[in-house]
Amino acid sequence: MNKAARSQVFKDAKSSLSKLFTLSFLLIVFIAARCKAQSTPVRSLLALSKSDHTLSVIDPVTLKVIASVPVGSDPHEVIASADGKTAYVSIYGGGSLHELSLVDLVAQKALPALDTRPLMGPHGLMFAAGKVWFSAEGAKAVGRYDPATNKFDWAMGTGQDRTHMIYVTADGKQVYTTNVNSATVSILADGPSQPAGPPPGPTPPPGFAPPARQEWRQTVIPVSKGSEGFDVSPDGRELWTAGAEDGNISVIDVTAKKVTATIDAKVVGANRLQFTPDGKRVLVTSLRTGDLFIFDAASHREIKRINTGRGAAGILVDDDGSRAFIGCTSDNYVAVIDLKKLEVSGHIDIRGADGLAWVVRR
Repeated sequence: MNKAARSQVFKDAKSSLSKLFTLSFLLIVFIAARCKAQSTPVRSLLALSKSDHTLSVIDPVTLKVIASVPVGSDPHEVIASADGKTAYVSIYGGGSLHELSLVDLVAQKALPALDTRPLMGPHGLMFAAGKVWFSAEGAKAVGRYDPATNKFDWAMGTGQDRTHMIYVTADGKQVYTTNVNSATVSILADGPSQPAGPPPGPTPPPGFAPPARQEWRQTVIPVSKGSEGFDVSPDGRELWTAGAEDGNISVIDVTAKKVTATIDAKVVGANRLQFTPDGKRVLVTSLRTGDLFIFDAASHREIKRINTGRGAAGILVDDDGSRAFIGCTSDNYVAVIDLKKLEVSGHIDIRGADGLAWVVRR
């Protein structure tokens, strides 16, 4: 084979290798992209990092972090939309900030934030009746955002100090809040429409019907000092809230709108409280001791106390009641609790872990 022929063979071989390398690289990229898309489950756990200012998406089966998306400077609570496509994060600042961070959970990227002013200090969050409801601690109020119109369409003052956490019934007709420094719970109820009465000025023409006026009413109920975390029982009959200062749990009859029991629970430093899905147990975290307290809802007796670290905050219970996830802010992890064995079964590394939520893609 002469020199020219050898040169041509070498060029052909080099070209073939180059094409093979390119095809192999594209195949690897394609497979990696498909693996990433398939790695995001339909149901995911959301966890906030106060230290890194991120929202982490976690596979609840493998307990692996799938993605971390940047959010605002002081994230505290998170909630997902009913379709599972968007997450809303309250940017609190001790009542001084005024932002809800938005995250596209499909593309796993940050969206433009919402400015809540003049409703300062958004904190507690709830998604109900197609809308985002939030407490506005700095404004002593609660507010509502409608994603369909991209507008804040309702707000109501509580007149109470540190309106902090929030719960909204599925129909959006009842709103519950804890007011930490006032040691109260507010029940805001959307009452029946009231006639607006005739307009001022000349007598209206015959057949004139003034528009109805919607009437929201507030009931303020005194509870234990420092009550912050709370939950409503799955049957909607009781509201339990734990006082951080005296360690007592107040039990409110939602229909009667009054405290029916005060439990000497000794949950000093209480931060969050949540019922299990069957309504049989109540979980309370202590930010001061790092303990998770588990109570029997019927007898009001303590069942077990589990230490999760130095400080326990956010609580999220699995749908089947088998596990609880506890945001341990000081320990930089989410503790996983086996609710059948009543013991810590694992950890998920999240720096400054706090607010938690479920998301289900529909």
